[in-house]
Amino acid sequence: MNFDLSEEQEVIRDLAEQIFAGQVTVERVKEIERTTGFDRDLWSQLSNSGIQALCVPEDFGGSGFGAVELSLALMAQGRHVAPVPLWMCGVAALALTDFGTSAQQALLAGIADGSKVVSIALAEFGANDALRPSVKGERNGQQIRIVGTKPAVPFAQHADLVLVPITLSDAPAIALVPMTTPGIVVSDVATTNHEPHAHLDFDITLPISSLLGYEADGSCAHDGREMLRSVFEHAVVALAALQVGVAEGSLALTAQHLSNRRQFGKPLSAFQATTQRAADGYITTEAIRVTALNAAWRLAEGFDARRDVAVAAYWASEGAQQVVTAAQHLHGGIGADVDYPVHRYFLWGIQLANVLGSTSSHLARLGNLIART
Repeated sequence: MNFDLSEEQEVIRDLAEQIFAGQVTVERVKEIERTTGFDRDLWSQLSNSGIQALCVPEDFGGSGFGAVELSLALMAQGRHVAPVPLWMCGVAALALTDFGTSAQQALLAGIADGSKVVSIALAEFGANDALRPSVKGERNGQQIRIVGTKPAVPFAQHADLVLVPITLSDAPAIALVPMTTPGIVVSDVATTNHEPHAHLDFDITLPISSLLGYEADGSCAHDGREMLRSVFEHAVVALAALQVGVAEGSLALTAQHLSNRRQFGKPLSAFQATTQRAADGYITTEAIRVTALNAAWRLAEGFDARRDVAVAAYWASEGAQQVVTAAQHLHGGIGADVDYPVHRYFLWGIQLANVLGSTSSHLARLGNLIART
């Protein structure tokens, strides 16, 4: 992979950073967390700039970009821990573009202009294997009944539509579930990083055409396993990109603190122990970046990215936890202050690591992939 960004990618990176840096402050994030948890004003700014439309084809008002460009925008979001559902809408746009029917792709215009918020319900109870959905679907003619529970669905309270992986006749499928559908019970849950999440209980009936890739007659041109794997892999890479930004933002605060805080007549940055640990954090952050961008590039180019996604997930989960923990430790006593900005990066880093899954699960998946080739 050539890690040099194109001119268009540099513009996207700089534009996203400009918007997040200009709109997101510590005070604003605190205010949003005390209310809805969703910064609607920032969402409008992102919509007006075209950031939300990055992964939407031009025919539907978007720019037609892919996973790399979305990752660059998400890195900027992570650097400022901005409370908006950008990764979910971006991944959903890619799924609809790649697998949606012509009728389903009409939803893309709403994603592009910011009028539609789409969430993705990947988490599972227990082993949290997103590729084996516990929610069941039963087909009855041209309708499908969906029963089960999805835990901790991000921004579910604000979503117009949720992509819900289900098991249909022992095979995976993805339901496009409008949140206005009768039979959905939404239960708010508290999260580590204060983002709005909710458990969703389903006992609903939808037309068969509500399944991703399914026509009104029940035919589907795509394999359900491949569709779910694609959504899962794009989601993992998007979360890894967010972790890059979180680690960067955490390190930036730490560097500022080490330069300004003085002990024994010297700044903390003059002590070898502090600079070595900060340097370790920087190197780890670069590892998260390179693996995340490599996985995003392989997905965008249509290559088999299963190994690369597992590697990126490992670094984003294990490495990011090391970085945000070190940053908090290097802040000393104020690092334990839950109201101090660096603590918010710590919360985001831990939350995203939990969503990504355990490092042992990523290594096990990588080992299985290597063993089969």
